[in-house]
Amino acid sequence: MENSIKKSEQKHLDFVESKIEMAEVDAAKKIKKAKGDQSEIQKNFFNDVRLKTSTYSGQMETGVSVRQQQQLLSERENRWKNAARDLGTLKRLDQNPYFARIDFHEEGEKHTETIYIGLASFTDNPDDYLVYDWRAPISSIYYDSGIGQMTYDSPAGPQKVDVKLKRQIEIKDGKIETIFDTDEALGDNLLLENLSHQSDTKMKSIVTTIQKEQNQIIRDTDSDLLFVQGAAGSGKTAAVLQRIAYLLYRYRGNLNSGQVILFSPNQLFNDYINEVLPELGEQNMVQMTYYQYTNRRVPHLSVETVGERFTETHEKHQQKVVDFKNSLDFFKLVGKYAHHLNKENFQFKDIKFEQNVFISKEEISEIYYRFNQNYNLRNRLEATKEELSKILNRHIGSEMRKKWVEETIEGLDQQQLQAIYAKFGESMDNPDKEYNFLAKKIVQNAFRNVKKAITRGRFVSINRQFVNLLRNVPRIADLSKYGISEQEWNDGVEKSIDRLKNGKISDADISIYLYLYDLISGKRPDVHMRYLFVDEVQDYTPFQLAYLKFNFPRAKFTLLGDLNQAIFTHESSQSLLKEMETMFDPEKTRVIELNKSYRSTEQITDFTKHLIPDGSKIQSFARTGELPKINVVGDVDSGIDSLKETIQTNDQANDTTAIIAKSLDECKRVHEKLEQKGIKSTLIQTENQRLVKGVIVVPAYLAKGLEFDAVVMWNGSKQEYPTERDDQLVYTICSRAMHRLDVISIGELSPLFNDVPKDEYQLVTK
Repeated sequence: MENSIKKSEQKHLDFVESKIEMAEVDAAKKIKKAKGDQSEIQKNFFNDVRLKTSTYSGQMETGVSVRQQQQLLSERENRWKNAARDLGTLKRLDQNPYFARIDFHEEGEKHTETIYIGLASFTDNPDDYLVYDWRAPISSIYYDSGIGQMTYDSPAGPQKVDVKLKRQIEIKDGKIETIFDTDEALGDNLLLENLSHQSDTKMKSIVTTIQKEQNQIIRDTDSDLLFVQGAAGSGKTAAVLQRIAYLLYRYRGNLNSGQVILFSPNQLFNDYINEVLPELGEQNMVQMTYYQYTNRRVPHLSVETVGERFTETHEKHQQKVVDFKNSLDFFKLVGKYAHHLNKENFQFKDIKFEQNVFISKEEISEIYYRFNQNYNLRNRLEATKEELSKILNRHIGSEMRKKWVEETIEGLDQQQLQAIYAKFGESMDNPDKEYNFLAKKIVQNAFRNVKKAITRGRFVSINRQFVNLLRNVPRIADLSKYGISEQEWNDGVEKSIDRLKNGKISDADISIYLYLYDLISGKRPDVHMRYLFVDEVQDYTPFQLAYLKFNFPRAKFTLLGDLNQAIFTHESSQSLLKEMETMFDPEKTRVIELNKSYRSTEQITDFTKHLIPDGSKIQSFARTGELPKINVVGDVDSGIDSLKETIQTNDQANDTTAIIAKSLDECKRVHEKLEQKGIKSTLIQTENQRLVKGVIVVPAYLAKGLEFDAVVMWNGSKQEYPTERDDQLVYTICSRAMHRLDVISIGELSPLFNDVPKDEYQLVTK
């Protein structure tokens, strides 16, 4: 029976592939013809244009003729691009046209229908779909149902169907490898097969194994805020990348990849995921980290990096100040302060000319507040620029009559005159006009920096304004509400000032700094961005997310993360969702929880879920493997020996090993020790490096979102991870492992492992 099914499916596959091959030949011919036509039109462009310029009607005819030729060129170029895109799709389908088959009976129809699902649609003719795109509405039957009755959303409305067969088909090099029918196998065999593979330096598409709960994320089009809380390894990032591909498919023609932006945890992660969308035939979205987003706007300041933020330590009272700055309350406070600047307290700088005050800050302030209360900050600043420009122009007019100008003109040689006329205009017959022309250009050139200062708003001192805001906080906020004394706040202000003097700014301050600048300068938000995604959202602050909402007001937000993996926002991450919900319409807000972890073996998942308070919610996927191993050693050298043994074992299995330590300094020490032992490894020091095969040594804060065949947690000791504040970090490290997990502890093991049942790991002591 099984052989006959496989034989029948292979026959159908051969038929589909023959049709794809024919379509590839046809597409190649279309490309060749379109290119030839385009080349011919370009070659004969001016021969085919009717040039008549002696009369008005002739000029009109010439213009129409040129336009016709341009349209012909554009049409051939579009034909070439469409044919090239079709050929690219066909090549992706060539050896693996589809991965699933479903048979279903639609209510009201006489016959049962069979469809095949693949990475893209393929038709033999406009009405005969041999393969359906996985994103097509009908394909949701495969992802959302088992055998039996179900309803799916079609363009014509909800459709009821009776699913008769759901078949997963694995194809390799044009041959059917395996077939799984859901009514014959328990669990998801194809998913199990895929998860058993080794890790890669690039994330792959999951369209063949999308789970029902992931499909809800992918196909959501109604939510303004979609919040995905997913356990480590639950496939939330992969599902969201498929969501982007789905949205680009669903709104083809009305949405392009430049209108979708993804904020990811670090550049290393960006590099890890950058092949998923191209694999699906889509262009990558705009992609950056929040650090990149803020840092590019302040080239004169050094913004605190992810590594610096991770190693930074705060006393309890300092942490309260940082938490307040990161809050939604502080975001509202900045808005209130900026509104107050309509009446007073705006900080200006003198506009100088050759080290002398040209327009004083007092004069600028008087102009700024001269306008009535109806002016908002943007209008008030623009009106001030106009008044300052008038002052400059009047000064230029009077300066033209000064002696120094006359002397400058007299001293111009012929070459300098020619340079001026070449740039600004031809020489004149009238000596007075020529003198005035030259005088004006000379004075304008002398005052060019003053003009720049006015047009670019350099008379506004954002540094002074930022400091003024911080110093005014005790007068506009009740600090006791946040457990902060006025002295503690003022101490924090002085630290911010010291950093600014040294050309630096903290992670907590940069968003405040930029938001204040945007408000007082009237910077317009980006209204073209339609979808905004934030990965590892648990490490974002409410202020940062509110600032993103301010900058992208028309974008629908998809936020994904695991509140149990908050490295930077340990305390506030649990209240993040409540604060975010206040920024969006409650009826357009949706929360989806993914509690099943697919990344790791059942043994690793069961081990890691004991490391965090809410770990009991996490469900493991039925993929068996070795028990995690805890090695307790007496000193560093013994730890390195144990590490060497583990690496050699993993190498024999061709597994990629990630050694994850708490800090970069510790990673450097481990890397050096391995070199001395003759073990080759790659040290990941910055987020701009790329992942490689083999052994890598990486600090915890750069490992977020990544996965590896085997993980070794270096020095999981009590000394390194002493308190409950480290539980989420330890969980994050351990949950990177797919097949093997080792913990090496130098000295007494961290108490964070005490809640793991003894029968769920192997203990080795030396």
